Amino acid sequence: MTGLASVTAITSTRRVPCPHPRSPAPASARSSGRASSAPPSSGTTSSSTAPPAALVFPALFFPDQSEFAGTLLSFGTYAVGFAARPIGALVFGHFGDRIGRKKLLVISLLMMGGATFAIGLLPTFGTVGVLAPILLVTLRLIQGFALGGEWGGAVLLVSEHGKPENRGFWSSWPQAGAPAGNLLATGVLALLAAFQSDAAFESWGWRIPFLLSAVLILVGLFVRLAVSESPVFLEAQRVAAEKAAETGVAEKAPIMTVLAHYKREVLVAMGARIAENVSFYLLTAFSLSYLTKAEGADSSFTLNALVLASAVHLVTIPLWGALSDRVGRRPVYLLGAVGIGVWAFALFELLDADSFWMSVFAITVGLLFHGAMYGPQAAFFSELFGTKSRYTGVGMGSQLASLVAGAPAPLIALALLGSFEEPNTTAVALYLVACAVVTVVAVLAYGETRSRDLAADHAVVPRDGAQAVERV
Repeated sequence: MTGLASVTAITSTRRVPCPHPRSPAPASARSSGRASSAPPSSGTTSSSTAPPAALVFPALFFPDQSEFAGTLLSFGTYAVGFAARPIGALVFGHFGDRIGRKKLLVISLLMMGGATFAIGLLPTFGTVGVLAPILLVTLRLIQGFALGGEWGGAVLLVSEHGKPENRGFWSSWPQAGAPAGNLLATGVLALLAAFQSDAAFESWGWRIPFLLSAVLILVGLFVRLAVSESPVFLEAQRVAAEKAAETGVAEKAPIMTVLAHYKREVLVAMGARIAENVSFYLLTAFSLSYLTKAEGADSSFTLNALVLASAVHLVTIPLWGALSDRVGRRPVYLLGAVGIGVWAFALFELLDADSFWMSVFAITVGLLFHGAMYGPQAAFFSELFGTKSRYTGVGMGSQLASLVAGAPAPLIALALLGSFEEPNTTAVALYLVACAVVTVVAVLAYGETRSRDLAADHAVVPRDGAQAVERV
């Protein structure tokens, strides 16, 4: 478990018009007209607010706007959290490379979980006016800052503990936090839909998934305190300290090592993350907005579709990681990137089919291709950098990509869509294809990393006082 990045699922207080009634969903998928969803995550289990931004925040925090404008503003509050992620990656990465992975992960867990819990306590626009969205943005910035350091530290702690031959499999488990969070949140919402009235849900029910994040904070804190510090890091720290004592040369800041020796690796990590990041938010956030507002789908329709797709996503992410241990990171990653590019056009055709099961199939296949990138990603990125700058390098590569890819993805897709009345889905599909091309080029531009030994480098301070050089 890598913290709390996805229990933030809520539903809209605004009923969804249904100009294009869909075929009936299964009995378990039927409920009231509330638009519901579960949020995604960045490899953690409770902090992303993308689906709430699509479905609940327009009504709660921007009630005076049109449906399209309210959705746009809500995605803006979701995107602003990404602005703090690279800063968090730099700060947490610096100290994580200096004093250890474990300490920083505990701090990031408490910050991120606390901000998520606090969203469940927020007053809405109807209570405090413009102060409500201001408070929401503030908490999103705290979430973003913490998550910027959370993901890198979590995957490194696992990657640096496991055996090299199984690194892809074990480091893929923190990645499974995203669909796990989706399942947890949507399960809570399904119970609320079954046992709460609309009035009760709109008054306080939507807050429950946020408040339940307190449970995940306690569980995550217990797990992280029980895990020992990375043995790879401890050895590198010992050797670096000895060399520094021998030469009298202070160890350089990790960011300086990254800028001096790992610029290419940062760019590769950023490029590899483009299609993965964009596709995830289009599949789990934008598609929900599209189904409910452009296609007129019932709330339970979108909720149950995402539950089923996330279940498959959760099970298959470790399988993709294990496959990368057998055939390499590049082949699996490329399968996912090429696959999501090809699937982009089929995705919207199936979502337009007025069928619950076709929509489930569309999102599930898209998430399977996403998983082929996400599963081996933790091991792949860990293998790009030396130990004493690995936390900083992994964090900067992944979170800079989140800033330029994940943050604006729903906004760009919404702008390309044009309107909910006459949606231009071809433009959105082409956007996803372009992102897939970037990722394919980035992955092809770098060699296979599966056989790299993370303990082979020691981040030494050279005797001549020159810049520290790390090799993996």
